[in-house]
Amino acid sequence: MDYNKFFDIAVNRLHDERRYRVFADLERIAGRFPHAVWHSPKGERNVAIWCSNDYLGMGQHPKVIGAMVETATRVGTGAGGTRNIAGTNHALIQLERELADLHGKEAALVFTSGYVSNQTGIATLAKLIPNCLILSDALNHNSMIEGIRQSGCERIVFRHNDVAHLEELLRAHPDRPKLIVCESLYSMDGDIAPLAKICDLAEKYGAMTYVDEVHAVGMYGPRGGGIAERDGVMHRIDILEGTLAKAFGCLGGYIAGKANVIDAVRSHAPGFIFTTALPPAICSAATAAIRHLKSSGWERERQQDRAARVKAILTAAGLPVMSSDTHIVPVFVGNPELCKKACDILLEEHGIYIQPINYPTVPKGTERLRITPSPYHDDVLIDQLAEAMLQVWERLNLPLHAKSLAAE
Repeated sequence: MDYNKFFDIAVNRLHDERRYRVFADLERIAGRFPHAVWHSPKGERNVAIWCSNDYLGMGQHPKVIGAMVETATRVGTGAGGTRNIAGTNHALIQLERELADLHGKEAALVFTSGYVSNQTGIATLAKLIPNCLILSDALNHNSMIEGIRQSGCERIVFRHNDVAHLEELLRAHPDRPKLIVCESLYSMDGDIAPLAKICDLAEKYGAMTYVDEVHAVGMYGPRGGGIAERDGVMHRIDILEGTLAKAFGCLGGYIAGKANVIDAVRSHAPGFIFTTALPPAICSAATAAIRHLKSSGWERERQQDRAARVKAILTAAGLPVMSSDTHIVPVFVGNPELCKKACDILLEEHGIYIQPINYPTVPKGTERLRITPSPYHDDVLIDQLAEAMLQVWERLNLPLHAKSLAAE
């Protein structure tokens, strides 16, 4: 039997569907973000990164780098194994305390990634609740969907951010334990969940709430606690989930909530129990990033300013910027091949790196570029981006809007 043909068929299917993914070989330069070196087939080239989830550039912050280097020098690199076998490194204990404080919760639990914290966190929580009914937003991330699927619990999907539909579903199941699962900020459209109204419904109908804040922690709220902190509802949400790999510039995921809930997950979650812990150096770096962003608002304010300017300049150029009230700047393309082609031209001819967002990340026909300005994208880079994108749009005959008179 030719087993190789099965894998060839699987990969070829992606090529035929125009969904085959190509990764750019990039080398970031600490202190020069968003500039990087692209190791292209033709050699090294300097490029500007416009789609990084290191939203605030904390991956290059001197405090964060310093904490990582100091810890690695002092205690070594790896964690030595799972926390059950090797013990918990002290830096990890400090990190979990910092996260619990960030979200105003009794306890926090760190996982190896945000994907794992959703996947194993949701599955474990729901399994521990007898006859649990999960109500899931239609646009929840794949990690949340996988967690719900692995829980084995009944799931009902409510229309995206539609609280009237959510209430209708809650009302139809008055006597069952219920878990409402949603994100606070949806990263492909850049829209925000009505968390206060969702909390109202959860309290009215006796449901628990689980909110993914991965694209919002560090970015919103007076101390970077996320949309829930900004909207004053952090104390009303049962489980808050986040990542250390985006605004905090490191690696890992976590959940935060009441001590007994976190302890139950800690004691039952396979994705926690059987996985090697995060290394101490990464934990120290993440703790340094969180502490810095609790007291420093400059990064958040500057990033919002840059995002607003990018939206204004691109809109003034006639480019189809999709509506967003957040730091996410989606630009509509609507065709997978042209989306990939636009990104290839921007990279190869203009030194601008933006990854195409195609199906299954977004529905077919809604392909787009997803731009994430950082505090370090200056006016010159923004103007270069607009000029390059306009040239690409005209070259590929992509639709433009009527141009505004000026960008404020």
